[in-house]
Amino acid sequence: MAVMAEVSTTTGAALRSPASPPQAPVKEGDAEKLRFIEEVTSDVDAVQERVLAEILSRNAGTEYLDKCGLAGATDRATFRAKVPMATYEDLQPYIRRIADGDRSPILSGHPVSEFLTSSGTSAGERKLMPTIEDELNRRQLLYSLQMPVMNLYVPGMDKGKALHFLFVKSETKTPGGLAARPVLTSYYKSSHFKNRPFDAYNNYTSPTAAILCADAFQSMYAQMVCGLCQRHDVLRVGAVFASGLLRAIRFLQLNWEQLAADIEAGTLTPRVTDPSVREAVAEILRPDRELAEVIRAECSSGDWAGIITRIWPNTKYLDVIVTGAMAQYIPTLKHYSGGLPMACTMYASSECYFGLNLRPMCDPSEVSYTLLPNMCYFEFLPMDAAASGGDASQLVDLARVELGREYELVITTYAGLNRYRVGDVLQVTGFHNSAPQFRFVRRKNVLLSIESDKTDEAELQRAVERASALLRPHGATVVEYTSQAYTKAIPGHYVIYWELLANKSSSAGAGAGPAVDRETLDQCCLEMEQALNSVYRQSRVADGSIGPLEIRVVRPGTFEELMDYAISRGASINQYKVPRCVTFPPIIELLDSRVVSSHFSPALPHWTPGQRNDD
Repeated sequence: MAVMAEVSTTTGAALRSPASPPQAPVKEGDAEKLRFIEEVTSDVDAVQERVLAEILSRNAGTEYLDKCGLAGATDRATFRAKVPMATYEDLQPYIRRIADGDRSPILSGHPVSEFLTSSGTSAGERKLMPTIEDELNRRQLLYSLQMPVMNLYVPGMDKGKALHFLFVKSETKTPGGLAARPVLTSYYKSSHFKNRPFDAYNNYTSPTAAILCADAFQSMYAQMVCGLCQRHDVLRVGAVFASGLLRAIRFLQLNWEQLAADIEAGTLTPRVTDPSVREAVAEILRPDRELAEVIRAECSSGDWAGIITRIWPNTKYLDVIVTGAMAQYIPTLKHYSGGLPMACTMYASSECYFGLNLRPMCDPSEVSYTLLPNMCYFEFLPMDAAASGGDASQLVDLARVELGREYELVITTYAGLNRYRVGDVLQVTGFHNSAPQFRFVRRKNVLLSIESDKTDEAELQRAVERASALLRPHGATVVEYTSQAYTKAIPGHYVIYWELLANKSSSAGAGAGPAVDRETLDQCCLEMEQALNSVYRQSRVADGSIGPLEIRVVRPGTFEELMDYAISRGASINQYKVPRCVTFPPIIELLDSRVVSSHFSPALPHWTPGQRNDD
């Protein structure tokens, strides 16, 4: 016991940043988990060598590795020499055969248990990622490490509950009979989640039956009413992505009257028809007139600033992903939460779970993830090599990345993805012991291009943030946006769709959004152009190959309609992310039918010859 206490104290000190305030001693239950993090990050190269040997040994007899000429070898040198990098398109023929029912060892030496689908919001068809049964153990391990790390920064989280809006998607079957579903749906439907033992640090206000309900309205309604009934127990509020939490707030805005009526009467609306959900909610919902009046008082005024802490006053932080494309939601989350901290705890994808944020209470702009070397075999393609296509000889091991450099993530997994290009661009920001820490920079794909210009997601987001600053004096912010490269006119031009949110009382009608004058919105167009790269500005100023940027303001609720449309076509409510560029004609038609005003850049952006292309 004394040894455990000594280890736990040392481990806690190692994981905390020097600037962290003093905390209570690490509890025994957390000590083993924190010690594991310290051990697995102390010599990442040795762990990675072992992981690769395990993966290659397990998958030695697979068709894919046989075709690579590996001949059962499990050493790094042979792997590097024989196995090429691969994209999804490279693997698709193999994946289709598995999906169609071929049970031979094609990619994995272990049986493929199901397919994990991508979010369905990127261009083209959803990807099917093969997975195996014991991958759930690795995911569960990463989940189990989150709260021990968080407890170093926010003590007492075992004294209350978490209001997390969690959802499943109705799964489909491949022609061969395997389930195809999003990774979170897979986890929530697994015995790991459904039969989990009680954990005071992961005690949810939402009944499991409500989480597992495939009907999005019924699930949200049940989770919201249970969260309201337990409002004083809630210590953290969250969803997987920031957009999911904002959807929950929007749901409250639209349904608070019915929610209050149900709470006052102690009976659930007939709109929730799932028997298991009704039974689970009945265990929590009791007549409470006082609570109903609180909800009416807080929601009827029309002032939604700080609504999270007004309804759930003991909330200590928001547990939500706000990195990458989700960063644009930060101002809106601050508005609704009264400035609560936002914790980004984990980095994961459908292909594999990767790592943790060991400083979860840092500012969202400073989030870095420590990749745990036991999850898969990591390699990294330097972005200067990736820009020219790249080849496997240029890949760098996890232990050999360089501080400050950007890389494209490449992984080899237990489930049979070999040197697979994930498409995420990461920047090395530091190290925990010998484990590199990475900032998520962007998805690799370019969003917008009219001619020789190439605008990616991060650049577009910066331009939106810069332009939206002009809206602040008018009490408005950009709550959501997307774009298209409009090429029906010559020259083509960028079209940016904005949905605006009023931060204070506005004289605008309920369906019109906040009142912002035309001159300001025209100026926002120019401000966006000023923020774009010099190739774009040269095309505008010198070449005339790109027309003035256009902002189309859409009516409030448009992007919720866009998500409902995507979900109706098979997207997962958990993994849905607003596409930052749209090309699908029905989506463009939907957006254009909701436009309330259009605005164009009134002048040319600044550009002079000789500027660098990346300024």
